[in-house]
Amino acid sequence: MTRVGVLALQGDFREHLHILESLGVGAVAVKKPEQLGEVDALVIPGGESTTIGKMATRFGLIEPLRQSIESGLPTYGTCAGMILLAGAVTDGDQPLLGALDVVVRRNAFGRQNESFEADLDIDGLDEPFHAVFIRAPWVEKVGSEIEVLAEVDDHPVMVRQDNILATSFHPELTGDGRIHDMLIEMV
Repeated sequence: MTRVGVLALQGDFREHLHILESLGVGAVAVKKPEQLGEVDALVIPGGESTTIGKMATRFGLIEPLRQSIESGLPTYGTCAGMILLAGAVTDGDQPLLGALDVVVRRNAFGRQNESFEADLDIDGLDEPFHAVFIRAPWVEKVGSEIEVLAEVDDHPVMVRQDNILATSFHPELTGDGRIHDMLIEMV
């Protein structure tokens, strides 16, 4: 059985565990570096990107995460997870994994009260995906290896690079498992 880990330091990791379980895969909360070797794929959830980065640093996870992703571990980051995966952010100072060749703008669509939902056309999906954006980032700049899978107002909100998938929205809040399936298919 495929085992998908969800980084469980802060944020909406429980929602990711639930949707992965509903898709019939083994879902495990990852809190320690040694657990990375026990999973076939990884989700880095939404939450507070600075907090997740600081906690990952405190628990000795930054370098093991970098090494696992660099070694080909299929990885999916949502919202704060996209920020943590980025090579750079336009604003703020926080730990980053530098695994995804993008520059991300945090809270690009605005603050909490400007959160929104939208139906997105996503490359690889037959039907639109109902996306939930909560204090969402967008990709400000993409590297040459980045494949843009969806945009809102000409700003990339879903990208893929090799074994990494990232969205600025929260599919785990919709009950629609199609994007998580994309990660599982990468295993």
